[in-house]
Amino acid sequence: MNLAEHILNGDRKAVAKLITLVENNSPESIKQLSVLHSHCGKAHVIGVTGAPGCGKSSLIGKLTAEYRKLGKRVGIIAIDPTSPFTGGAFLGDRIRMQEHFTDKDIFIRSMGSRGSLGGIAKSTADTAKILDAFGKDIIFIETVGAGQADVEIAKIALTLLVVTMPGSGDDVQAIKAGILETGDIFVINKADIPGTEQAELYLEQMLNLTSYPAGKWKPRVMKTSASLNTGIAELVDAIQSHMEYLKKSGEIGAKLREKARVEFMALVKQNVTKYILEHVIKKGELEETIERIIKRQIDPYSAADELVERIFSE
Repeated sequence: MNLAEHILNGDRKAVAKLITLVENNSPESIKQLSVLHSHCGKAHVIGVTGAPGCGKSSLIGKLTAEYRKLGKRVGIIAIDPTSPFTGGAFLGDRIRMQEHFTDKDIFIRSMGSRGSLGGIAKSTADTAKILDAFGKDIIFIETVGAGQADVEIAKIALTLLVVTMPGSGDDVQAIKAGILETGDIFVINKADIPGTEQAELYLEQMLNLTSYPAGKWKPRVMKTSASLNTGIAELVDAIQSHMEYLKKSGEIGAKLREKARVEFMALVKQNVTKYILEHVIKKGELEETIERIIKRQIDPYSAADELVERIFSE
């Protein structure tokens, strides 16, 4: 029995092992993911983004507890920043969510960003697939919290929560960021501290500047306090309302289609690049070309064109 079969049979160790293979770009992971693909597509993937310190991990912990009350099986993927010096990650999110470790229906995986842009690791989408096939109903993906660049998660998640907090300027950062266009629900966490009303007013005003056609989802602004456990049930209701909207409007089909397109093209580019490096470019040729570019003997655009012409002429 291979890893994929073990996962479909509920083996947690097999899940952890395959995720590790995915993180390490093992060729074996591709074979296993291919088997799991037909068993995916049932989970509600929820992205959680926002600036560091706004309480994303604590909020996910409370949301997880609320979903467990509803009988939902939950997966959590927490992305932590990777050290540029050691390549390691602090993985603090796993520490902050330790209250859920004994629950067999919750699977938590922390992973380093490994230099990936957009607040998520390259292996995040595949990890979400694994947890989906493993039978998780809800999958949270917590991003690094890279601020305005933190929009890649919108390509993976069906519902995107943008978390901010009052009194720190995070509300203004959220307004400036591209996530204003991609966020489905804006969450003002730590709403028990001063400045909550002002933060809510800012977000509502910015959202009101956008015209939403009749029947289209207008992002909601919710207030929560993870420390006091308030507003959590209401946030779960809002998340469910968004999923119901996606299904009723048919927008979920467009989201899944775009998600599949992005994934397919990324794999094509990856495989083509790998083929070129292994079968087209001769040993030492890459370094020679780089050296020519550095010495201004050729520009990178012409060098790339020459390589492509050579590929199609062979």
